[in-house]
Amino acid sequence: MRFTDHSWRRYLSAKIVWEERLIIIKGARGTGKTTLLLQRLKSISEKGIYLSMDDFFFETHRLSMVIEELYAQNYRQFFIDEVHQYEFWSKDFKTIYDNFPDIHLVVTSSSILQIDKGNSDLSRRAVLYTLFGLSFREFLALEGWSKIPQLSLKELLENHVEIAAEINDQLPILKHFSNFLEYGAFPFYRQEKRMYSQKLQQIVQMITEIDIPTVKNINYATVRSMRKLFFILSQNVPYTPNIQHLAEKVGVTRTSILRLLDLMERASVLQLLRSEGKSISMLQKPDKIYLDNTNFIYAFSGGMPNKGNLRETFFLNQLKVNHQVTTSKYSDFMVDQRYTFEIGGKGKTDRQILGIPLAFIAADEIESGQANKIPLWMFGLLY
Repeated sequence: MRFTDHSWRRYLSAKIVWEERLIIIKGARGTGKTTLLLQRLKSISEKGIYLSMDDFFFETHRLSMVIEELYAQNYRQFFIDEVHQYEFWSKDFKTIYDNFPDIHLVVTSSSILQIDKGNSDLSRRAVLYTLFGLSFREFLALEGWSKIPQLSLKELLENHVEIAAEINDQLPILKHFSNFLEYGAFPFYRQEKRMYSQKLQQIVQMITEIDIPTVKNINYATVRSMRKLFFILSQNVPYTPNIQHLAEKVGVTRTSILRLLDLMERASVLQLLRSEGKSISMLQKPDKIYLDNTNFIYAFSGGMPNKGNLRETFFLNQLKVNHQVTTSKYSDFMVDQRYTFEIGGKGKTDRQILGIPLAFIAADEIESGQANKIPLWMFGLLY
């Protein structure tokens, strides 16, 4: 724990109500969940302990029994990592929660864990949070620009000209934005910049081969199909899916493709864009498929990434954290069923969205905008 960086914290740290008795923090590998636990552990005055459920010790020992023994030693704060690796997670947490009312549990898991799907339904006991990848604002803080304000979408749309002017006086924003698109989605980039692309490929491999099979109990043939599907999509995103065509290329059924897409979205490998009003169901075909973040595009595209793909992927990735993003009848995206956004380069005009109320252009390669034309990079300041 002494090697944990305490000088900077992820956005979620300030949002968590730490006084709750059972907190579950979901998120993809590499987003900083373990660091979040260790930072909180160091900040408390009570007796606390960190336990990782991927330790071989828990292959032969029940967590409930271990916590009972530690409770007798006056431990009351428990920080438990990688809980999806532990078979009896839901049953043991229910037992602990019900039997020890003065214990506080903070738990991390894979982003695909469903707390109402274990042997014991924890949905009425646990407070659930999701830790997403870095925002552009967080990346700037890691690069030494910690005073960039977090904006609400309303503030951004109404005051973007003034805010952009203040930020542009401080730093070369477009240079930092370009770097973020290539390697800024995960906080470990600072330690692994030279091997960053390889690390991203390893993360996707571990998610598809370890995390998803552990939680969903799928066989190796399904894992191979998932890897094949991911490779096909990584060469074609953004992809307007023909599910039957995908099924034929992968060699599985249509229903299997929809199931795999659902799993990979919940595991933060893909982003699935749907129409307004369309139900979020495993069997519902998405309208468009993206990789989860722009860093994945650089790691898996095999060449120079398509700029339009980078722009749309960034916008969706940053907005989905606090907003509902769907397809638009007239443009690229609809946000919160209210705002229409067209994504493009610096020469993008508003011809396509003329006459549409609350319609905006998110334009790349510009430091500042005017009227309804807003710099794309500013949409990375929302969390």
